[in-house]
Amino acid sequence: MIFHTEVNITPLNHSIHYCDGLLFLGSCFADEVGSLCRGLGFDALVNPFGVLYNPASIAQSLERLDSGKSFGHEDVLEVGEGQYCTFSHNTTFWNRSEEELLEQVNQCLAEAHAHFVKSKWIILSLGTSWVFRNKENGFVVSNCHKLPAARFERVFLSVEQSVQYLSEIVQQHPEKRFIFTVSPLRHLKDGLHENQLSKAALLLAVDQVCKQFGNAHYFPAYEILLDEMRDYRFYKEDMVHPTEQAVRYIWERFVDFAIDPKEKPAMKAAAELKQMLQHRPLFPESESYKKFEQLKEKKISELKRDFPRVCINNLSE
Repeated sequence: MIFHTEVNITPLNHSIHYCDGLLFLGSCFADEVGSLCRGLGFDALVNPFGVLYNPASIAQSLERLDSGKSFGHEDVLEVGEGQYCTFSHNTTFWNRSEEELLEQVNQCLAEAHAHFVKSKWIILSLGTSWVFRNKENGFVVSNCHKLPAARFERVFLSVEQSVQYLSEIVQQHPEKRFIFTVSPLRHLKDGLHENQLSKAALLLAVDQVCKQFGNAHYFPAYEILLDEMRDYRFYKEDMVHPTEQAVRYIWERFVDFAIDPKEKPAMKAAAELKQMLQHRPLFPESESYKKFEQLKEKKISELKRDFPRVCINNLSE
């Protein structure tokens, strides 16, 4: 007997290889899956602006990555008590110095721009259709930074608006391949009904983009969690975020969907070495640990020899 509805997913005809650059942008789901890819030695960059949620902010970030245009003093705002940030970044970029902030975000941007240029795959995770528009200049902010609500206008992006935001960057880069997903994370502050409307608008928008462009594809993370894993045991205590077990299951489905099966031996070897690199000895001076270190060095040499495209430095993060 079958006790759940399985989401049938057709693997990509052209799949991901270790030699491909990957860029993950968007919601916490992009953070989770992107970090798992990076942790297995893929050449992946994850959310260089911090977590993003809506199509407008994701599109604006991609435009910035594409152009490489630096941030200037006009982009900086004061937040909190003597803290500085920009409306293009989330709170992890807060800094007590405006100059240091600009140095930080522009260095990060330069590295991300270079990675975007060489990336073959852009994986975008959309979280909500709701945006906050700065009343002063009409800019859709990536984060309100706890500033007064009166400074912003809360707007619901229509399907057509989201399609426009998302299709422009896909159309401009036919040499890249895009994977879209709608985050299964629920935005309960909007209300359950409003959250469903928001997700529905995203799903319709992504469907249109994927039908319009041959280099755009959809991965059903939203459907996997809500249909295959229809149980609150797959949510954390906040009843919003998926558990580590749920993320791992969705990750396994993503691997089957997007990553070339020929890369599985390299992934297995990378996972084994990663586990060794994360080992913290109780007795570093012991003979057993010295033997362990010798074995670890041997594994590193074997991985470099057998799978030279694996980014070994990423395994120790």
